[in-house]
Amino acid sequence: MKPALDRFFSVIPAGGVGSRLWPLSRADAPKFLHDLTGSGSTLLRATWDRLAPIAGDQRIMVVTGRAHRAAVEEQLPGLADQNIVLEADPRDSTVAIALAAAILVRREPDAIIGSFAADHVISGDRLFRAAVNEAVLAADAGFIATIGITPTEPAVGFGYIKVADDLNITGADSARAVECFVEKPDLPTAQSYLADGGYLWNAGMFITRADVLLEELGRNQPELRASIVELAAAWDDPATRGPAVDRIWPTLKKIAIDYSVAEPAAAAGRLAVIPGAFKWDDVGDFASLAKLNTGGAGGDLAILGENARVLADASSGIVVSETDRVISLIGVKNIVVVDTPDALLVTTSEHAQRVKSVVDALKISGRNDLL
Repeated sequence: MKPALDRFFSVIPAGGVGSRLWPLSRADAPKFLHDLTGSGSTLLRATWDRLAPIAGDQRIMVVTGRAHRAAVEEQLPGLADQNIVLEADPRDSTVAIALAAAILVRREPDAIIGSFAADHVISGDRLFRAAVNEAVLAADAGFIATIGITPTEPAVGFGYIKVADDLNITGADSARAVECFVEKPDLPTAQSYLADGGYLWNAGMFITRADVLLEELGRNQPELRASIVELAAAWDDPATRGPAVDRIWPTLKKIAIDYSVAEPAAAAGRLAVIPGAFKWDDVGDFASLAKLNTGGAGGDLAILGENARVLADASSGIVVSETDRVISLIGVKNIVVVDTPDALLVTTSEHAQRVKSVVDALKISGRNDLL
């Protein structure tokens, strides 16, 4: 058998709309297709560039919606045709990741896969690679591994992982058992987690042997696993793929991989966590986007947009402009202004999580043209 790292395959689920970043992020241009850091690279491209040195261009698979195929292929010219998996419609993370695993295990029975979201921001590539390398070795030892981020503040927008004992895995010296996952806490609870030191942020990264992931899914969601395996059996033959998708896809259950695989595996002692010391953010709302672009300094104003025209005096927060309109801010703190040709959002960092309610209201009112 080849060494573990030579059997590693990166999977990039590129789905979701990023509704808390409306009106910048839309159904036809979700947040992973945007440059949200001013680096010149979209989040998707940055994810590819981070993973390619680990897995190689030919060993990266992207799972995305049919509507995004052209944009994904344009941004990732190195993506092999056989390694783009198109979803008929969104079915949450279990289907995206398990289908990739089921396709890859048919191609390489001993494949190890790592799932890394297309829309997260990471800095510290050396530390990231070191954590992935340890996670691959933990996966090769039979564990489902995740990478937890060492908290730097009592964040209430992230889920947490409670760590337990060392696992003593050769080559993965920092691997720990996972006691449990914890949902997003309130501020006092988050402060207690930070003080405790035994909690990590859940970054949603999972590294495992493909066959082990499918086995765990079969324990908890046997019907879903059977459908995904059947679909994967038809996937690499264009003559059988279409009919199989038409027949099976509408029956696939929507469920996050945290609930179908990770949490049950943790409860059974089959989940390992590697603490990651690199900087990470899921860019969950405009407040986090402002922090990313100002270094977290509350007195600064972040300005995004190639042709943004902003006049500001004694103001802080973030302005995202996709128009040539002049935006003037005077004496406002922690402001969020997002100006697009057909919609304007004005809120504050404190209320940034509530932007999703606007999207919900637009859906109810039938304004799909704005989604």
